[in-house]
Amino acid sequence: MTSPAQTESTEAKAPTAVVLTDVAAQKVKALIEQEGRDDLRLRVAVQPGGCSGLRYQLFFDERSLDGDIVSDFGGVEVVVDRMSAPYLTGATIDFADRIDAQGFTIDNPNAQNSCACGDSFH
Repeated sequence: MTSPAQTESTEAKAPTAVVLTDVAAQKVKALIEQEGRDDLRLRVAVQPGGCSGLRYQLFFDERSLDGDIVSDFGGVEVVVDRMSAPYLTGATIDFADRIDAQGFTIDNPNAQNSCACGDSFH
């Protein structure tokens, strides 16, 4: 009976972190395999800049920073630093592979204003 309780508490924490869709997780895993390394994680951060004040950064990182929030999605670890976490709570990262768009997309309920480029927000 201990296991279900632990599972429930883990699920309860999910809204406080970034969500990686299955499609995005598969793409991240494939990209990490192409790098030939098993110590890389997807780091998602918010940095000052962009036309609306803040912009997203997604990159592979082997570092661990104090206060990092780590989430696992099918063997892919997503890391958010403690300064970016409040801006990314509940954000969903997906991967689009269409004729009109290809790449990672971020659906962020915290973004009140965004600009046409799609990778910055306020």
